[in-house]
Amino acid sequence: MKQIEALLERFVEDNSVVGKGPLSVMLVVTRHAKERGLPLNEADLLTEEQGQVLGLGRAAVQSILADHKITRVLAEEGGRTSRGSIGHMQRYVAFLNDLNKKGLIDIEFIEKWWVEQIKKHFSGKGFTLHYDMAKSLKFIVEDVLEQAVKRQKAGHGTMYAGAVLQHMVGAKLSLVLKDQKLTCRGFSVADGPSEGSGDFEIGDVVIHVTTMPSEALLQKCLRNLENGKRPMIITPASGVAGAVSIATGQNLEQRVDIVDAGQFISTNLYELSQFQASSRKVTVENFIERYNEIVSANETDPGLKIGFGK
Repeated sequence: MKQIEALLERFVEDNSVVGKGPLSVMLVVTRHAKERGLPLNEADLLTEEQGQVLGLGRAAVQSILADHKITRVLAEEGGRTSRGSIGHMQRYVAFLNDLNKKGLIDIEFIEKWWVEQIKKHFSGKGFTLHYDMAKSLKFIVEDVLEQAVKRQKAGHGTMYAGAVLQHMVGAKLSLVLKDQKLTCRGFSVADGPSEGSGDFEIGDVVIHVTTMPSEALLQKCLRNLENGKRPMIITPASGVAGAVSIATGQNLEQRVDIVDAGQFISTNLYELSQFQASSRKVTVENFIERYNEIVSANETDPGLKIGFGK
């Protein structure tokens, strides 16, 4: 068993199996191996449209977890929306087939091993907001986003940066609006092609939060304008120039507000603390507390939460 475990650990490291999406793939493919036997044919594990891993979804993932007495939801979408799921499946099928060829397969042990990884995921460490009075609030906010970007690059498709940015904006808006109702949604269902007109709608303003502005997003802004709404795009500083360029190409540069996310959040934190140094830390703590409340209510990954550090 130790040899199999060592090989599994190496597979995880070599293939960056990080986050709820890849873990969902591993669990479902392992169950396929358990039910179908080995070797597996990767072509048999694709849907008819060839666009998804066969059987990958919330119901299947939760059914397997229930067999191990786990009721907590791993992923609302069961990993289906995670980019790279097919690649993860193909690499894992090759790995299992190789184990089988070498006579090292024990599928019951392997499934239990993945379940243990999921348990570790549930108790995973989140991000840290490093509160340093010598640094600007904009830098402090952007540092959290940079942590999310680095984890995203290591996670092959799990969109940490987008989720963190969306919920940070939601937390900021929630503090500003106070008692006014603000609808916050999970990142995987927010501002999708078949969803509402934006991530947040307040009065006649529709707010789109994105780390990667696109032509499709500007077209959505155009539809907002046609419906009498005022669209706003909130994106990291690195995305502002690109968003402006796309907007200009569609003759929308004077009709869509494009805002640097770090400035959008930090400016309000200054205002909420009434520009008083004595209130600033408490305001930032309240901001993080509200962010974590939104994550708890709308996401299944505790690793999205933010801790307050010095």
